[in-house]
Amino acid sequence: MDPLNRVTVVAPVNIAVIKYWGKRDEKLILPINDSVSITLDTSIMRAKTTVCSQPDFSENQLWLNGIKTSFTNPRLLNCLEKIKHLAADQQSVDPAVLSWKIHICSENNFPTAAGLASSAAGYACLVIALAKHYKIKTDLSILARIGSGSACRSVFGGFVRWHAGVESDGSDSRATQIADSSHWPEMRALILVVSDNKKHTSSTIGMMNAVKTSDLIKYRAEYCVPKRTDKMCEAILKKDFVKFAELTMKDSNQLHAICLDTYPPCVYMTDVSHKVVEMVHAYNDMCGEIKVAYTFDAGPNACLYLLNADVPRVLTLIKHLFPSSSSDFVTGLGDVEETETEFLKSFPIQPQTEDVIKYVIHTKVGKGPEIETSHLLNEKGYPLNVSE
Repeated sequence: MDPLNRVTVVAPVNIAVIKYWGKRDEKLILPINDSVSITLDTSIMRAKTTVCSQPDFSENQLWLNGIKTSFTNPRLLNCLEKIKHLAADQQSVDPAVLSWKIHICSENNFPTAAGLASSAAGYACLVIALAKHYKIKTDLSILARIGSGSACRSVFGGFVRWHAGVESDGSDSRATQIADSSHWPEMRALILVVSDNKKHTSSTIGMMNAVKTSDLIKYRAEYCVPKRTDKMCEAILKKDFVKFAELTMKDSNQLHAICLDTYPPCVYMTDVSHKVVEMVHAYNDMCGEIKVAYTFDAGPNACLYLLNADVPRVLTLIKHLFPSSSSDFVTGLGDVEETETEFLKSFPIQPQTEDVIKYVIHTKVGKGPEIETSHLLNEKGYPLNVSE
């Protein structure tokens, strides 16, 4: 056990295939509909957080991606308060420990606030680390949810469903695992990063405005999502890729239709995003069956789901249509075997301007959060790259 009681956790990104968009309670972060996601491999994309409390710390301190940040975020404070309250109720640690100030250091190895689910990984990481630090036993998905809604899904590996619940206190709004990461080992994801800049309209504001002004969001939550979610869970359990892909693309399209139905509209996809959509449909048409599915969260970046056997050909197509000047255009999983290029001659879309896609992350389904022994805080409880 670490003598300073440092706890370090890595937690994954999850990318939803049935989207969470809109809350029925802003403070408790209760969604208006269920959602389904895939947890991605932490060896490729992850958040990492170390927490440490000591009697000689003079104040709570937080460092995010190497920068000291104000310890005033209401959601962070809410998570910490609830976990300490549970620790007191469960008498899981010495009461003196609950009075000690805490240091938290967190970093992502991918862009933050760019529509790549950074808050989901970050809050899942934080809650699991704090829960282990204070030795509490509870449903961690509910705690992660009060930090960031989609974080509740990052508590689990594999394929995950977030149940919206009906209780006003949020006690039944939690995530459960549909299947673990070994269930569908052939599943892969290609994340096409169009922009790693911060979004113009945050997801929080976008959702709030949609719930207030969009008629379509009400129809989606009441009529579309319940049926679609059940069909998606069935497709995952049966490993029916064609049905999985069709549902994924339709739900992504509907999310962005709601964003446009919001007043004033939220526009997250760009011309390049739409070109990716065009590419996927053209490729599936050429193959005579659905081989690739796209999904877009609240941002311009695409996540393409496909099976491992189709990765070489699809990467060849992406490199052809979206040429890059970078030698590290594709990162993540190891080298992908070369494939024939004859099909490119008859592909109906012309190559785009160089570097409109910054890079591609090739990844797979992951196991979920893990405890690590390499910490971000040193023996004095400060970031390794900061001397105080």
